[in-house]
Amino acid sequence: MTVRFVVLASGRGSNAAAIMTATRTGVIQGEVVAVFSNNPTAGVLEKAHSESVVTHVVSLQPSESRLEYDTRLCEQVRQTRPDIVVLAGWMRILTHAFIDGIGVPIINIHPGLPGELPGTNAIERAFSERETGRSYSGVMVHLVPDVGVDTGPVLGTSVVQIGQNDTLAMFEDRMHTAEHELIVSVLAQVSTRFSNSQPIEKPTQGEKI
Repeated sequence: MTVRFVVLASGRGSNAAAIMTATRTGVIQGEVVAVFSNNPTAGVLEKAHSESVVTHVVSLQPSESRLEYDTRLCEQVRQTRPDIVVLAGWMRILTHAFIDGIGVPIINIHPGLPGELPGTNAIERAFSERETGRSYSGVMVHLVPDVGVDTGPVLGTSVVQIGQNDTLAMFEDRMHTAEHELIVSVLAQVSTRFSNSQPIEKPTQGEKI
């Protein structure tokens, strides 16, 4: 059974690109059937086009509420018949209109460890805390069962050290590498379990880099 992944992304799409490459090369037993973005200029759209993946831009309309937007987004995503939805840099907090309406597992990647640095700019915030003693941060992949911000059952983590001689750019590069490796590793395991009709719940532990 080939797992049908739908990716939601708002930005440059490097995590989405890693997923698409891994499905094309067979590392992940599945197919990215569509990429959705709320940003018509997002780099992820070009990356999807280069992989011949169908793209959809669903932008927020004037005076549209979060609930109305998520209801409309959910309807359009459901039309692509996903087995799993992956949030790969989706810069909107989903409401229950999407989470409950989509009817399939939702997986998110976040550049922070469980319980740490929820929300935006997590990489920059972690780096700034080096001055007060932080020596590492990391990446997690987790399920999205509700409207909590970067919470939910953890499927995998990867710890990333912050060196005393690091620049922010150096740390960002290692974090992004960790993101790409972890999301591919987790989705490879998830796709195998899904194909075998097993629940998506087994945690996996990443490596320190």
